[in-house]
Amino acid sequence: MHKIDIELIEMTMDIMKYAIDRISSTQSKIGKPKTEEKLKELVGETITKKGIGGEYAFNLWKKYLMKANVSIDHPRHLAFVPASPTRAAIMFDLVTSASSVHGAYWMEGAGGIFCENEAMKWIVSLTGLPKGAFGVFTSGGTAANLSAMVTARENWRENDAFKGEKGLIITSIGAHSSIKAMAKVIDVDLLLVDSEDRLIGEELQKTLDSLTEHQRKRLFSVVATGGTTNAGIIDDLEGIADICEKENLWFHVDAAYGGGALSADSVRHLFNGIEKADSVTIDPHKWMFSPYDCGAVIYKQPELAKKAHSQEGSYLDIFKDEGAHGFNPTDYQIQLTRRVRGLPLWFSLATHGTDRYKEAVERGIELAQIAGKMIEKNPNLELVREPSLSCVLYRRIGWKPEDYTNWTYENHKKGFALVTPTKWKNKDEYETVSRFCFINPDTSEEDIKAILDSMMEKRVKK
Repeated sequence: MHKIDIELIEMTMDIMKYAIDRISSTQSKIGKPKTEEKLKELVGETITKKGIGGEYAFNLWKKYLMKANVSIDHPRHLAFVPASPTRAAIMFDLVTSASSVHGAYWMEGAGGIFCENEAMKWIVSLTGLPKGAFGVFTSGGTAANLSAMVTARENWRENDAFKGEKGLIITSIGAHSSIKAMAKVIDVDLLLVDSEDRLIGEELQKTLDSLTEHQRKRLFSVVATGGTTNAGIIDDLEGIADICEKENLWFHVDAAYGGGALSADSVRHLFNGIEKADSVTIDPHKWMFSPYDCGAVIYKQPELAKKAHSQEGSYLDIFKDEGAHGFNPTDYQIQLTRRVRGLPLWFSLATHGTDRYKEAVERGIELAQIAGKMIEKNPNLELVREPSLSCVLYRRIGWKPEDYTNWTYENHKKGFALVTPTKWKNKDEYETVSRFCFINPDTSEEDIKAILDSMMEKRVKK
């Protein structure tokens, strides 16, 4: 299987050509899914006893399978939280895979981990956390939030009075879905403050004051959001931090999406208080232009994470003796086996410099403001709330939920754009609205205008 032959060399060249074409393309199609049945009909059996051959399999990918994916970096992909990895990061993702580095322990991955740590130093510096704070790259925000909360819970249970108690976490209803998923995994209860808009210190204090004595005993952490996924809202981090300090609660900030904006001078002040956090989640594969998958969790006191996550085993002892002399990423998060997923980010930062990153993030914020002004000028459209970070929520006056859904599918089917509806709590009811999230600095004002114009083409149902 490992024999070097002409066929392997040719296949390598074909794959490199594909990668070069994909990276250099400025007119890529947005892509759309097909059913499993349709894909099976198109490609047939691909896993067989004798194999179908690399050239044939690769052609199936290029002709059918690649086109059934949505390009997350397309300029008119403005749904969910898209991504826009730099060309430098994409190229070095190839290098990362080809280098076959195990990034769990310094003994095996010193060079790669060194590079990751250089990139991590920059991210930590953006938060303003005190000296000694540090972090590690994870597979994404879910793993980062999970790692942080395991650390928080284990630190809380150092007190014998809490060892038999089921933990309790407070967050807002606008928090990311991974917070709810994480609570299930670590078997703690979650109390949601009914505020889809900004969670402020006063509301948190009211919630704390309403707890029963037993609930207060079980409470060990508050999770604030530094840029909600739905609307880009940044909680009152300063006020929440002060309450957590007073109440001796672990203060975690989920800035998976919004954390990239820490580099933007225009909005950095909105994150004041993040420097008081015990842990922070940031996803470089969102607004730091890194390829999937690359999240990060940062700790004010990394030694607490090491105490919670460090794995023991006779086969692991060699990695931890004095001969290793280095940072072991696996000790600070839930995963043992890991690739050096921060390596593409390091190369991109080294290539472009942090100033270019700031400019690209500022452009996303600017595009949201531009879209907001376009919406305000259109008599058929209306802002749901002022744009926040790079998110814009807006409504087509008179539309029902099915109108938004049909419009989304029509634009996607045509390969024109992917803009999906969401829900926003308006007073006591949830309303279906449309949403932009700008990450890609290559998105143009013309793209925004064309998408909004397409909303006018669809008549409102009476």
